[in-house]
Order: sequence, then structure tokens, then C-alpha cells
Amino acid sequence: MTVVLIVLALLPLLAAGAALVAPVRVTQALTLASALACFGMALALVPDAGRRDLHTVFLRVDALSAVFVLATAFVYAACAAHSIGYLRHDEKARDFGRYARRFYAGFNLFAWSMLCAPLVDGLALLWIAVEITTVVSALLVAVENTEGATEAAWKYVLIASAGLGVALLATIFMYYAGAQVLGQTYDLAFDPLVKAAPRLPDTPVRLAFVLAVLGFGTKVGLVPVHTWLPDAHAEAPTPVSAMLSGSLLAVSFYAVLRYYQITAATVGTHFPRTVLLVFGIASLLLAALYLLDQHDIKRLLAYSSVEHMGILAIGVGFGATLALTGVLLHVLAHAAAKANAFMGAGALVRKYRTKEIRHLRGGADLLPWSAPLFLAAVLALSAMPPFGIFRSEFQIVAGGLRSGQYGPAAALVVLVTVAFMGLAIAATRIVLTPAPAAVGGDGGPIRGEPSVWMVAPVLAGVAALVVLGLHPPADLVHLLARGAAELGGTA
Repeated sequence: MTVVLIVLALLPLLAAGAALVAPVRVTQALTLASALACFGMALALVPDAGRRDLHTVFLRVDALSAVFVLATAFVYAACAAHSIGYLRHDEKARDFGRYARRFYAGFNLFAWSMLCAPLVDGLALLWIAVEITTVVSALLVAVENTEGATEAAWKYVLIASAGLGVALLATIFMYYAGAQVLGQTYDLAFDPLVKAAPRLPDTPVRLAFVLAVLGFGTKVGLVPVHTWLPDAHAEAPTPVSAMLSGSLLAVSFYAVLRYYQITAATVGTHFPRTVLLVFGIASLLLAALYLLDQHDIKRLLAYSSVEHMGILAIGVGFGATLALTGVLLHVLAHAAAKANAFMGAGALVRKYRTKEIRHLRGGADLLPWSAPLFLAAVLALSAMPPFGIFRSEFQIVAGGLRSGQYGPAAALVVLVTVAFMGLAIAATRIVLTPAPAAVGGDGGPIRGEPSVWMVAPVLAGVAALVVLGLHPPADLVHLLARGAAELGGTA
């Protein structure tokens, strides 16, 4: 497995280098091959990571990190396939070759940084990996070179950089706490810190955790440090939006979970769980209200991401093993569902040439595959059975009730229902409401899919969601159980 870890951490980087020199078709093939290989290797990690930790130089995988590697690799593979069809719309542009080289170089670098974040061993290396995701993803948000994209990227850089500055301060405080027990020369690796956690001084650890939630929470999209997220997701190319929502937010939440592990072992679970409950409920409340009145399809999905990050924070705040298992399952299910939703939205935007929801009508007539699949993705995000998010949210709520958190559990159910109303109303109008003019009329869009490459990865995502909802594989169940035990301090 050592070779698997090294290749997994290097392969997207090699694909990014190839994208700078290879022809576009070759670059697309290499990107897809790299993404599929990474997903295959992530799957190969599942059985071993469900039983033991895997180590090599600077790299470490346990059950917790393996969940986030798997989610990222799946989104990378789906978006790599989707991007082939998505970029065909621009092939006749004069500077398409230059644009495609920049896009695929950044796309593979983005995937590389997000795969490295849960693979690296240590809080300092984790901060560096998350910082790299910020730089690369900001360039990808601005790659369209429009005024809106440039403004969104600049806003993203300012807010995320400020947040990661706070996260760096959290890293410094945690280093100070660890140095009191482990000496001045230790390297912030996870295992020594977790083992020494009961002996660490309380005050710097508490402070480090709050700063980590604020700092990395900026990248997660937690309220009130979420304001970059709707603009960046709306202006980025659709494959990038899918990776931002499906993977980047979760990877940033992984960083918060590492601080949660150490803090819970140092000061007990009450303090960090309370902090996450406050941030989670605030995020879920704001997102649910905003979902009721959105006019841009991609901003709608962006606020849905804020909602689901709030659900993850609430689930960890409940603290019960069942809720923690649901949180890790939710990471996987949300990655598949949100990638599907953005890819479906990308097909709609390509067909109608607008992101305005009021102009998107008759989707089922114009896009006989993509529109129903988009509706299925929205239903999955709304926790409808038989999809994986229904199972994960059911486990989170049940864990909240089991831990005696009746008020937050009730708030979770109510706010998720409000969010469902906002998502479902918009999606059903887009897909099922007849278009005002005849399909294929003068100047109107023509019936048919933009590309099979924009449909196939969404079908794969639906299949993954159904498997996660009805009968997750045994190895994956063991992985989730061990990851929950690691979070709960009982591994």
C-alpha cells in the first residue's frame, strides 16, 4: 500500500504537467486516466484503512482520512469525464487551446492538492495543502476571464486567505500546546499529538480549536465566514464548481475534524461539540432561508453546500457514534449528489445559455437525460430515499436523539425540511414546467444532450448514491465505523 499512497499523491501532479505541453485531446485522455486511476487506488485503500493505519514518508492514511480521499477521488473522476463534454462548447473559440491548457493544468493541480490534504501526516502539512487548494482554486474561478469571475476570485482570495491566516494561528497555538509535552522539535504529526492530548494544557488547545473552526471554516463555508462561496461557485466553470462543493468544502472540514480529535482528547467533548453545534445550526438556518429565494441555479446549489456543511458540523456536535458514522457517510453521499447537481446544472446552462432560474423551463423536453438526472440529484440532496443522504441524515438525527440533543435534532429536521422546499420548488419548475415557447422554435434551444460525456458521470453518481442508500459494501461499512470510532476517541 506504500506504493499506492505515493502514486495517489503524485499522479494528478504529473497530469497537470502534461496538460501544459500536450495537445488538448491527449490532455483530456490523460486527465481522465489519472482521475480513474486515483479513484481505483482510493477504493483499494478502503479494506486496509478499515482495519489499520497506513504510513509512509510524510503520508498517512487512517479510516478518517480514507473517507475524504475516496470522496475527492470520486468527484475528480466524475468531473474529469464531464469536462470533456463541457469544454466542447468552446472548441471553436480562437484561444481555446490556451484556455484548455490553463483549465486542465489547474484542474489536475486542484485535485492533487485536495488528495494530498487528507494524505499528509501533520497539522502543518495539512495547512500547507489547504493553502495550495486556495491558490489553485482561485485561479480556476477566474479562468473564464469575465468581470464577474475576476471579482468572485478576488473576493475568494481575500476571505479565504484571511481565514487561513487564522488557521495558521491555530496551528501555532497547537504547536505551543504540544511543545509543552513533546518538546520543541516535534513535527505536529497526528499520532504523537493525539497520544499526548490528555497531557496538553487546556487553554491553548481550546483557543487553537476555536481558531481552527473559524479559519478552516472559511473554506468549509460555515456561517458567518461563508460569503465568498456563492459568488465563487456561481462564476467558476461547472466542473470546478462541482469540485469546490463536492470535495474542497469537505477536505477543509477534515482539517477541523483533526483539531476536534485533539481537543476532545484534551478537554473532553463538551466544549468542541458545543462550538460545532453553534456554527452548524447557524449555517443550516441561513442556508435554508436563502434557498427559498434564489434566482441563479448555481448560487442555489452553493447555498445547498452551506446547508450540508452545517449538517456535518451538527452531526459531529451530537457526538454519538451513530451520528459520527452518519457524518462520514454524508461526506461520501454529498460528494456524489452535489457533483451530480452541478453537472446537471452545467448541462442546463449550456443548453439555455443562462443561469437565471426563471428562464430555465421545459428541461425534461430539451434534455431528456440531464434534466431528470438533475432532478434526481436535487432529491438526493433533499434527503429523499433511496439515496445515500437519506441514510446519513437519518443516522445523524438518530444519533442526536440518542445523545439527548433533542432541541438541535428537532432544529435539524425542521431546517432541512425548509431547505428541501427551496430546492424542490426550483428544480421541479426547471425540469417539469413546460417551456413558454415550442421546443426547437425560432432562436430557441434544440432538443438533445450537449454531450454523452455530460451524462455518463451523472449516471455513475446516481448509481453510487443508490448503493450508499440501500446497501453500502461491507468494507465501506467497516471503514465508516472505524472512522467514527477514531473521531469518538474509541478506536
